[in-house]
Amino acid sequence: MEIGNVLVRRGLASTQDVESARLEANGRRIDQILVDRGVVTEEGTLRALADELGMRFVALTEDDVDPQLLRLFPPAAIFRHEAIPLSRDGDTITLATADPFDLEAVDELSNVSGCRIQLVLACREEILGLIKQELGVGGDTINQLVAQRAEAGVELLDEIPDELGELAASAQAPSVIRLVNELLVEALEQRASDVHIEPQERGLTVRFRVDGLLRVQPVPAEIHQFASSIITRLKIMARLNIAEKRLPQDGRINVRVQGREIDVRVSIIPMLHGEGIVLRLLDKERMVFNLTNVGMPDDVAGSFHELIALPHGIVLVTGPTGSGKTTTLYSALNEIKSPTTKIITIEDPVEYHMSGISQIHVHTKIGLTFAAGLRSILRHDPDVVLIGEIRDGETATSAIQASLTGHLVFSTLHTNDAPGAFTRLVDMGVEPYLVASTVEGVLAQRLVRVLCPDCKQPYQPDDADLPADFARPVEELWRSVGCRNCRDAGFTGRSGVFELLVNDDAIRHLCIEQASSGDIRNHALKHGMLTLRQCGYRMARAGRTTLDEVLRVTRGDVS
Repeated sequence: MEIGNVLVRRGLASTQDVESARLEANGRRIDQILVDRGVVTEEGTLRALADELGMRFVALTEDDVDPQLLRLFPPAAIFRHEAIPLSRDGDTITLATADPFDLEAVDELSNVSGCRIQLVLACREEILGLIKQELGVGGDTINQLVAQRAEAGVELLDEIPDELGELAASAQAPSVIRLVNELLVEALEQRASDVHIEPQERGLTVRFRVDGLLRVQPVPAEIHQFASSIITRLKIMARLNIAEKRLPQDGRINVRVQGREIDVRVSIIPMLHGEGIVLRLLDKERMVFNLTNVGMPDDVAGSFHELIALPHGIVLVTGPTGSGKTTTLYSALNEIKSPTTKIITIEDPVEYHMSGISQIHVHTKIGLTFAAGLRSILRHDPDVVLIGEIRDGETATSAIQASLTGHLVFSTLHTNDAPGAFTRLVDMGVEPYLVASTVEGVLAQRLVRVLCPDCKQPYQPDDADLPADFARPVEELWRSVGCRNCRDAGFTGRSGVFELLVNDDAIRHLCIEQASSGDIRNHALKHGMLTLRQCGYRMARAGRTTLDEVLRVTRGDVS
């Protein structure tokens, strides 16, 4: 059977596509080349082959694998052939593979198990996902089984010093390098923002933060034997002191993973059972800085656009760590930047490099703080200034002075809601009348997970289960389910919920009178401010997220 002819006969590819693929084949299967080119899908091709060969095509889930059955086979063969046993009926084992022509796999696995092998076809990514789920991320490396597999495509962009001594010898072993690379590749494939490598009394735990929530990653039990080497390898990549194990260290790694440039922030802290590492992954190519992309509703976006177009004043974005404040501010800068506008930022650290904008990295050890940097920035005649965070009274006062001298200042602040920003600045020691006259608007935000469009389900909620501040009647809401497109999470990505407070004469008066944030909030609500909770409810009604997600990240508007 010639695969190209099958694809043409079934209308999946044209004769020209197949002939072109044959010229490139060089030992590769025609269908694999066409899948890489996007001409056909892997599932469509495998379904066609299954039909031609009298086999079954299956869509795999986590429940399809019997762990007891998996133990009959050596991990070496599972990883090498990229095939996984699913079930057993007497002396016949059903084996899932993406390659129906891999007779070597049938012979080897039949011999080691002593059973007859019956093949079914499944997508390669689903098979690999189950193998990682059952045998652990990097299990093939730990078992020294990677001789037949291609090395993970991770390219370190910074040179590593040669004079590292014997301490680094084990960390530079090819198997350890592959293991660290595989962890990074797997994290990016799962769209993780952070990788947590945590030493425990009886081993090493690896967790990925995906869409704001941590997921424990299956890893082989033997990984704890490599814990020291993994940590040392990451220290070497981040150019940190590999001999220092008593003090926290922070570093940075620039790598290119499968053609994408990734910025990795490394934080190492000594813990009870060893050094814990958190890797913050910043995928530069995936970031799109515009206010539509962050999920800002049209009515909020309209008012926010008016704020960021002002000639001077302060615009604040508030929220906890990881709520997307920096992304929103970068999106705002991207909207207003032009050849006629000079924009300077001072950040700790500079998270994303943006063309057309001058960016400064804070160095507190040498005296380059936010406040000191801001004083120097103003001598460069900027139109717009971004301060990474207002942390203290000195920085707050400098920001106020910058706005009074005709500059538009953006910054972030840690408060629970938008009205709290006014009282927070006063608590830092800024005169209330200065806060009232310079702060033009405050945007509070949180991030909620967005429902997977392929598997979300509508349902009729019970009135008793709805929060007291949720408007009735409710025709339907949506719940998460989980499918292979979202890796059974039920969600794909995150979006912002926003609370925008625009300053007016009444709020200025309340601020000068040192009114509480509750009084400012009540006035804003009477004049149409949309709270974080209300914005989240909108998303829930529209089917973009679940009610539980909104309740998880926002506080109720009534007690």
